[in-house]
Amino acid sequence: MRLVHLDLKGAAPRVSYLEQVFPLLSQLGANGILIEYEDMFPFKGELEILKAPYAYSEEDIERIQQLAELHNLEVVPLVQTFGHVEFILKHEKYQHLREVERFPNSFNPHVPDTLALLKSILSQVIEKHRRSTWIHIGADEVFHLGEGMDSKNWMSRNKGDTGTMYLKHIKEVLGFIATQYRGLRALMWDDMLRKISVGALRGERMGMAAVAPEPGVSAAPVHMATPGRRRALCLAGAHAWPCGDTEVRGGGTPTLPGARTAPPAVAREAMAWLAPLHRYDHYSVLCELLPVGIPSLAICLQTLVNGGFMDETKRKVLDTLGFQSMQLEQSTCEGRGAFPGAEIYHMVEQVNGHLKESILKALEEESAIKGWFSPYHRKRQFGNPRNMESFGSKVLKLHEDWESFIRDLRAHLERVYFPDTVEEWMEENVNPYLDQLRDLVRDYR
Repeated sequence: MRLVHLDLKGAAPRVSYLEQVFPLLSQLGANGILIEYEDMFPFKGELEILKAPYAYSEEDIERIQQLAELHNLEVVPLVQTFGHVEFILKHEKYQHLREVERFPNSFNPHVPDTLALLKSILSQVIEKHRRSTWIHIGADEVFHLGEGMDSKNWMSRNKGDTGTMYLKHIKEVLGFIATQYRGLRALMWDDMLRKISVGALRGERMGMAAVAPEPGVSAAPVHMATPGRRRALCLAGAHAWPCGDTEVRGGGTPTLPGARTAPPAVAREAMAWLAPLHRYDHYSVLCELLPVGIPSLAICLQTLVNGGFMDETKRKVLDTLGFQSMQLEQSTCEGRGAFPGAEIYHMVEQVNGHLKESILKALEEESAIKGWFSPYHRKRQFGNPRNMESFGSKVLKLHEDWESFIRDLRAHLERVYFPDTVEEWMEENVNPYLDQLRDLVRDYR
């Protein structure tokens, strides 16, 4: 399985954009979509508080699955069950479930309400994905585990450590899934397991087998991932094995990193994971937009399909994306591009490459501005028209050009994203520089 991870905790695209992207992902070699809904899922009842203002509707969730099925993409929903639960624990209603009261990152596994809440969340998500044969329970980066008073008391009473405490909670989650949804296979990240001794993991074998839907099958040993990489761990039946270690993460600019290809299949199956990163956690800034990450994603998918980045791989990517050439070392693509969101790709490139530079150059290198239109002059509305006119037309033209460009960019972004994402991206990437120019033009006028 070659899964593309749609992490919707930031920059969740409209379903109309996914309609354009899913056939492209399938064409490039993906056969599955790992969807981490977070607050974009249409939670109901007591869980409705978790929904974002622009959360998908139930009809949207059904449409996403129909689109995936149409393009031979298996949908794997991801529900975080231990760490990365800021979207839940930021709410006062659930604050008592935090491992450490000050931090909303991770669940306290000793409060009965924690498992009860997780059962409700898992049930709502699974019920809306009855076609899916997999569920991903996350369970990575459980920050501050063991630092809460309940955990310290538990470790003292049971002569245990954070590893045994972690496994106990995971087994409870898997036990619920195995009991309520027989035949549904579970996935989880393995970074926390890498911190647990081999002896402790072996000691939990029977526990792992007990929650499996295949009775009487003992668990396979857990193969640890290469340090520094995060893998998905498959828990299919009572067998556990690593599922590949391909990870792609980009910054705010269009990037074309070399792919780390997945190893040969271990045990029965192998999975490769590709993630165009939107946001590191619920509180962080946006990293990159999906259209900006598509060239990188395309390269990595084709590298997985072909077992390496060779001429054939490059040709397929260029033909599919509509580029004439690409330079991986410079992270650049030449040509107009013919993939969904290509306009955004190029316009973000313009913003990252020229907006800041052109504005700072105009404001800082223009001697007439520095000498005759300083913050002192602007504050007191005092200046010599002769000197002001020497830079006025140039500044006004620069302002007009960028405002026109940004209006066009905003229009393209609004076709792909909801208003909150567009505003956030503008505030982070455009306004810090364009506002300086806007203020200068306002004072000049």
